Amino acid sequence: MPTLLIVHHTPSPHCQALFEAVVSGATTPEIEGVRVVRRAALSATASDVLEADGYLLGTPANLGYMSGALKHFFDQIYYPCLDETRGRPFGYYVHGGNDVTGAVRALDTVTTGLGWRRAAEPVTVTGEPGKADIEACWELGATVAAGLMPGS
Repeated sequence: MPTLLIVHHTPSPHCQALFEAVVSGATTPEIEGVRVVRRAALSATASDVLEADGYLLGTPANLGYMSGALKHFFDQIYYPCLDETRGRPFGYYVHGGNDVTGAVRALDTVTTGLGWRRAAEPVTVTGEPGKADIEACWELGATVAAGLMPGS
C-alpha cells in the first residue's frame, strides 16, 4: 500500500489548524489504498522517508526561514535518502506572521536538491488562517494523497 508521510512542525494554533486540514484532506474517504503517516519534524527519521512514497511538509516561517525542527529533519535525512527518493512527489504548506518568502525559498532549495517532484502548489499563509487557507490545505492533502492511489 502506498504511504504518504506528513512531516510537520506545529508550534502554534494557526499551524495546528493548517496541519489538521492537510490530514483531513489526505484521509478523506474518497482516497482509498493510501496509508497516511504523521511525524513531528523532530521525530521523523530517514527510515520514515525511505518507507514512504510521497511527502507533505508543514512549517512555520521563523526569522525568514523554515523552522529549525524541519531544518533538523532535512539535515538528518538528506544524504541517507538522496539517491533512493529522487522523483517522489511532495507538497508543502508554510505559515508566517507576515512573510514566508525565505521559508518557501529554503524548502524549494532542499527539495530540489533531493530531486523530489512537486505534486501540488505550495500553500502559504500569513496571519490568521481564513476559510480559504483551510480549504487550500485540505486540497493540498487530498491532491498529494490522491496522486499515490493505486492506479492513479
